[in-house]
Amino acid sequence: MVIRVLIADDQPVIRAGLRIMLDAQPDIDVVGEAVDGRTAVQLARQLRPDVCLFDIRMPPPDGVEATRQLAGPGVADPLVVVVITTFDLDEYVFGALRAGARGFLLKDAGPELLVQAVRAAAEGQALIAPSVTVRLLEAFANAPAGRPAPQPIDPLTPREEDVVLTVARGLSNAEIADTLHISLSTVKTHLASLMAKLGVRNRVEIAMWAYETRRITARPG
Repeated sequence: MVIRVLIADDQPVIRAGLRIMLDAQPDIDVVGEAVDGRTAVQLARQLRPDVCLFDIRMPPPDGVEATRQLAGPGVADPLVVVVITTFDLDEYVFGALRAGARGFLLKDAGPELLVQAVRAAAEGQALIAPSVTVRLLEAFANAPAGRPAPQPIDPLTPREEDVVLTVARGLSNAEIADTLHISLSTVKTHLASLMAKLGVRNRVEIAMWAYETRRITARPG
């Protein structure tokens, strides 16, 4: 399967670099480029790419609002959005995660991490270096949510509570399986159940919910 990617960044050099690195892969095809949020949203709705790779601080609407329009709570058929930024603790990124972004990537991540992150996002898996996402969640764990954390439709089972904690710590599916001594298929079953019960659509939102409900707290310092 070829992964279709849309790139949005106002800097031509960044867009060109991302395209070169991604188009070099036989299973990835850059299907479009945008220089601002308005064009990015229009192209995303028109092309329906597998992954949208958006600059967080591009011209209006910025990456947060573009993400909300394409992957927010009110979107019936959300797209996969990964935001890219220069700084790993960019406060805008937390807003994008709340708006529905699958995760984020640093602009200087390099070709190997970029490609793996795009593939992971397309497959619904954790992005590369999930510890970076965890650090971001920890850094903004006490930020106002703007809304109460959703309550589960049905109570979580003890095993689902275990899975929530491992997701919040940034473990991949394989690492969760190894840590909890369960199969990969069982991990996926638990994740699907958690998303249904919590009304969320990806593992990043599961992790955010764990912080919002204080199931896991930010480490000191």
